[in-house]
Amino acid sequence: MGTLTSCSFMPLNSEFRSNPVRRAFRERIQCHKLTRLRGTSCFFSRARVPKWGKLKHANLGIRMCFGTNDSDSDKDNVGAAEESGGDESKSNVTTTMPEEERGFSSEKSTPPSTSHRSSLSSLGPTYNTFQVDSFKLIELLGPEKVDPADVKLIKDKLFGYSTFWVTKEEPFGDLGEGILFLGNLRGNREDVFAKLQNLLVEVTGDKYNLFMVEEPNSESPDPRGGPRVSFGLLRKEVSDPGPTTLWQYVIALLLFLLTIGSSVELGIASQINRLPPEIVKYFTDPDVVEAPDMELLFPFVDSALPLAYGVLGVLLFHEVGHFLAAFPKQVKLSIPFFIPNITLGSFGAITQFKSILPDRSTKVDVSLAGPFAGAVLSFSMFAVGLLLSSNPDTTGDLVQVPSLLFQGSLLLGLISRATLGYAAMHAATVPIHPLVIAGWCGLTIQAFNMLPVGCLDGGRAIQGAFGKNALVGFGLTTYTLLGLGVLGGPLSLPWGLYVLLCQRTPEKPCLNDVTEAGTWRKALVAVAIFLVVLTLVPVGDELAEELGIGLVTAF
Repeated sequence: MGTLTSCSFMPLNSEFRSNPVRRAFRERIQCHKLTRLRGTSCFFSRARVPKWGKLKHANLGIRMCFGTNDSDSDKDNVGAAEESGGDESKSNVTTTMPEEERGFSSEKSTPPSTSHRSSLSSLGPTYNTFQVDSFKLIELLGPEKVDPADVKLIKDKLFGYSTFWVTKEEPFGDLGEGILFLGNLRGNREDVFAKLQNLLVEVTGDKYNLFMVEEPNSESPDPRGGPRVSFGLLRKEVSDPGPTTLWQYVIALLLFLLTIGSSVELGIASQINRLPPEIVKYFTDPDVVEAPDMELLFPFVDSALPLAYGVLGVLLFHEVGHFLAAFPKQVKLSIPFFIPNITLGSFGAITQFKSILPDRSTKVDVSLAGPFAGAVLSFSMFAVGLLLSSNPDTTGDLVQVPSLLFQGSLLLGLISRATLGYAAMHAATVPIHPLVIAGWCGLTIQAFNMLPVGCLDGGRAIQGAFGKNALVGFGLTTYTLLGLGVLGGPLSLPWGLYVLLCQRTPEKPCLNDVTEAGTWRKALVAVAIFLVVLTLVPVGDELAEELGIGLVTAF
């Protein structure tokens, strides 16, 4: 029995250890056959790989041959290799798969072999050679690429003198799993794109998604006007969003329950002038360490429910607006993941697109529909609450809130000042109806979600109306204003962290990501952003004193 003399690994082996997918791949490899060829030990293994990339539960065969370090055995190994039809005199590891899963036919080509060898002297004289075709494994475990045969078919059947003359091909997609066709457009871009989409379905069936995007690094515009366009091709299983999983449903339910709790807490906190002194002192005095009996809050839960219902109603109206705008466009949305917050009751919800948007106009419409619906209900409650606050017959339903609250928003503070009058607002506390608080919180939630950054509703609307490059500029400006506290006041930091953690990534491109959304949609988005700024800009003490918004005490 020989001894192992050397061992060669490729960089892929380190990925097997660190990456969970590749670690699971390695752990599923099992030896099925051991062959002894006069000094050479050959193992044949089969690995059943789950649905990753092209493998899709494929059986991957691995043959490992280990030679000895004595000369006689080496000669025997050469003979054994010749007997088995091989042409290698050294030990090796090869990977084999069914040819149809490797992307080439047996009649025309043979599988490519790429070897990387590096000696590991620490293992001692053990293995003679150990090789792995890393590039093939990475290709198999990565996203499924476009079939070269389909690319040739598509170029022949779709593109030509009457549609789009292809001059160059480049990788397309996050990992280069698609094909980007560059060339010259031969007609109206919308008509050509519609024709190409229909032809694609006829030629390949429901297998690929075709994207019309601006040509990258284009030096000149299209002679017909507008930017030069290219067409990207991706497999549907790669480009389409995945379905909602069971765990996502569970998480969404838990977040909704927490949001109900935070909304009730907001309703209780709004009754601060009625709460027991020890409760108020515990939450307002940082020197108080010992917690009071929280059962003292139970009697205030019933009176907190109307405000909680108002906040939850605004959240639900927001999501209904999204779904009503998406349904006619056949756009699928995920379930909303509500984000609880003790100051506003909630930060809104994360709602994902579960289908690729057809064009930028649809992105604007769906994005604006949610905040518009939520803002309509919120402003209705806010206005009715202000009217009830000035009605002497509803004095028993009013709650006392610090006048400093109205300095949190320039727009809402001015509306409150105009409705309630100078005398009511220029005091330490202001008696208002709970609907004012519900409407105020609802409008603030809509304004935060309309900030033009990431994949917030405002970010999606800006991306659809003005393009992805405009979103970069708006996003940097928004982050700067949040960091300086110019927008959102004391909520700017927690909201900025929330966006950075959960909503910072821009939305994926539409199928038609070139055709603009139209003038009136751009104007509507611009007006919405302007109102968002007015809503989130706090009022300074000097300006508040001059406008009569709250009582400013001079020290």
